[in-house]
Amino acid sequence: MRVNELLYYFRLIEKDSRLTAWHVALLMAILVMAMRQGRLVGIRVSRSKIMSQSHIYTAPTYHKYFKELQELGYICYRPSYHPGLKSEIDLLTPYDK
Repeated sequence: MRVNELLYYFRLIEKDSRLTAWHVALLMAILVMAMRQGRLVGIRVSRSKIMSQSHIYTAPTYHKYFKELQELGYICYRPSYHPGLKSEIDLLTPYDK
């Protein structure tokens, strides 16, 4: 992930009045994971890591805002139901839909 890609997402987040602090916290956690993995597509994630990094401590809060990010078009989530494989997230722009 390049700096200009990161800045692009920061600008999107800044301009979108629909986003709350919870959405932003989740997006920041996902962006950090994307930076560490060097990719925008196929970011390997776990719910516990995202919750820890976003400082969201209750599952209902996590699920509500995570689902809203999907509905708003910021992420595409591909769950893995295999215990040894992590789920994946693709970062999108809300205008890709």
